[in-house]
Amino acid sequence: MKVGDITAPEHAANGKPLDGLRILAIEQMQSLPYATQLMARMGAEVVKIEHPVRGDLGRGSTPGIADPGGRPVGGTYLRNNLNKRSVGMDLKHPKAVDLLRQMIPSYDVLAENLKPGTLARSGLGYQDLSPVHPGLIYLSVSGFGNLGESPYGHWPAYAPIAEAMGGLYAINRAEGEDLKVSPVGALGDTGSGLFAVIGVLMALRQRERHGHGQHVDIAMLDAMVAFGDIVPNYWSLGADPRTPTAIINDGFPIDSGELVMQIGREHQFERLCRLIGRPEWLEDERFSTREGWREHLDEIRAAVRSWAGDRTTVQAADDLAAAGLAAAPVFEAPDVIGDPHVAARHMMVEIPRPDDATPVLTPGNPVKMSAVSEGPDTRPAWLGEHTDEVLGADLGLDAQALAELRADGAIG
Repeated sequence: MKVGDITAPEHAANGKPLDGLRILAIEQMQSLPYATQLMARMGAEVVKIEHPVRGDLGRGSTPGIADPGGRPVGGTYLRNNLNKRSVGMDLKHPKAVDLLRQMIPSYDVLAENLKPGTLARSGLGYQDLSPVHPGLIYLSVSGFGNLGESPYGHWPAYAPIAEAMGGLYAINRAEGEDLKVSPVGALGDTGSGLFAVIGVLMALRQRERHGHGQHVDIAMLDAMVAFGDIVPNYWSLGADPRTPTAIINDGFPIDSGELVMQIGREHQFERLCRLIGRPEWLEDERFSTREGWREHLDEIRAAVRSWAGDRTTVQAADDLAAAGLAAAPVFEAPDVIGDPHVAARHMMVEIPRPDDATPVLTPGNPVKMSAVSEGPDTRPAWLGEHTDEVLGADLGLDAQALAELRADGAIG
């Protein structure tokens, strides 16, 4: 699916669920940009406030591309900022702060993921803006939260910080095994972003009922404690989450690649034994318990590999599925990009780049709705691309006023 494409045009007249919602985003990197991009894909208008020279820190990430002016645009920015407009404002400049305060009543949501207290020191905290706009929903995403005290509130926080403290790195880690940081990309960011979207939708519903806005506060550590739910739960039940549970939940190398398979119940193990030609194991004392399965896992792996033969990983998983067993091929990037499910579900979006003919790829919208068309996505904005357009429309500033603000360094 290319930027600008639209699926199911017959549903275009229905609009999007968040049409009419206006979001002013003071955001960096991924946690909040991921959330606002998801809301933009669902129809919200997102105006992104960026420093007029440096921009979102994600622009400086690697790998990346060059924009039409030769400035770097990093992958972190590219994959989290579809369908937004960029306004260049220096929020350390008092005139820019005044501009932002004037814009607030025109927006439903102010979203920020700066270090706690940063905006409040400029007079842009929730307590400052709520009297200006009582219906304002003020979304904050940070490492350790804004509402209430945290002993870690002064710590910088990126995704792996929250993941580590949430216990995610303790799960299924063998004794003595080296720590694998960021094992699933930036889950601490994207996971927190999902809770941020949920929080905004809840606050909008509350505003419909009671008429007032509120401060929605998402701590990345809280989100990762929720994602790592088995860590405290298993511990309270007397089990160590670092020890694999007594089921088969492992990788299985075969000649064409690797499979993942989960066998958690006795009837599933019976099906596996019959499928791979080892029915005698059903009478073998060694395999009579789940603990026995794990003790003899290498033997099971060898039998699966022999059974798979020259099957591709997808073919092997398909045969296992036909037997009622949950298995999957372990995909690398080219497999994901070329997968027919991914294509059928429009889960790969091509972003054109000005410096090369090869498009940048980023995931599509995972939220599918039967009466809502997907797209059209618009490319990530170049730095400050919409400054004059937005400030002119929202505040009625003419070319002379914009030029004076630009000359003064308040906008870019």
